[in-house]
Amino acid sequence: MTLKFYYHPLSSYCHKALIALYEHDVTFEPVVVNFGDEAAAAALHALWPVGKFPVLRDEERGQTVAEATVIIDYLESFHAPRRLVPASPDAAWQARMWDRFFDLYIHDHIQKIVGDRLRPEGSGDAHGVAEAKAKLAKSYAIFDATLGGKTWALGDDYSLVDCAASPALFYASLAVPFSDTTPNLKAYYQRLVKRPSYARALKEAEPFFSWVPLDTKPTLPEEARGAS
Repeated sequence: MTLKFYYHPLSSYCHKALIALYEHDVTFEPVVVNFGDEAAAAALHALWPVGKFPVLRDEERGQTVAEATVIIDYLESFHAPRRLVPASPDAAWQARMWDRFFDLYIHDHIQKIVGDRLRPEGSGDAHGVAEAKAKLAKSYAIFDATLGGKTWALGDDYSLVDCAASPALFYASLAVPFSDTTPNLKAYYQRLVKRPSYARALKEAEPFFSWVPLDTKPTLPEEARGAS
């Protein structure tokens, strides 16, 4: 098969790229990377010495593509029938900005909280976790105000931003639940998890949900259960 996608079903950044693969209905070979398996870890490092997923390998073109947003760009340049990054220059820069917003101001903060839970006993950073939670709440409020009554992040069309928002909000909501002060965000999140592309990714991740190192474990949202 031309395309191989190296990932883990539980990884939030892998979800971001996986959503795009499913949105585009691109044929690919999924390669689940288990870092506990020396051979699997070595295979990933041979492709991408940084050793992080997701990684897309295009055998036909002889290209190895790393990082979720770059993978989405690559798909749209060479394999996708439509674009998740808008063609309009004004909409395109907004898509890029809000994609970075979800990576830097949602994803990074939840990873701080999760990472703290993986530290050796007695070496936790309680102050850093509290700060990350406060920043998440602030980011929720910012995006709620920006979103307003729009269906998707940029309007009527599903885009790169929605790919980024889906896993970021899914995992962040476990640590800092949405409140009644962000009604637009709550409604938007329900649409995201019902989207067939992300519902599919979540169903594939469900067997691994118990691995998430948070007091609140993820469960498959009812909205995703009803999606097809």
